[in-house]
Amino acid sequence: MAYVRQIGPYGFTNIQAMDKLKRWAGEKKLLTESAILFGIPQDNPQTTLPENCRYDACIVITNDDQIDDSIHESELSGGEYVICKVKHTVEDIQKAWAEIVPALHSRGYHIDNKPILEKYTGEMVNQNFCEICVSVKRL
Repeated sequence: MAYVRQIGPYGFTNIQAMDKLKRWAGEKKLLTESAILFGIPQDNPQTTLPENCRYDACIVITNDDQIDDSIHESELSGGEYVICKVKHTVEDIQKAWAEIVPALHSRGYHIDNKPILEKYTGEMVNQNFCEICVSVKRL
């Protein structure tokens, strides 16, 4: 995947990172209806100072896609994920975050030590949805 990283408090600057990624991807003709994008907060804001929090705005690319110096490249590790489809509003995402951990524990899951992913496709965005993907292990 290709990504743009922003460092600092989570919030508005996450949107700026995603906008920068979308501009780059649009220029490369990668921003299609079927494109898969991720927003990946790399740090827990409860244990990391806001000024040190890392957020990656990502797009899935193929091995043939060329990147340049304005973008980074990485891979996602595999594993088992629980996927929660959520309305893409501040209120619904906050509600989902508050409900995900207790719901997972009640179903016998433990959150794995990997970043939680916010996944977007053109179709989901057009319908005002995103998916929160949580890496899990069985208790």
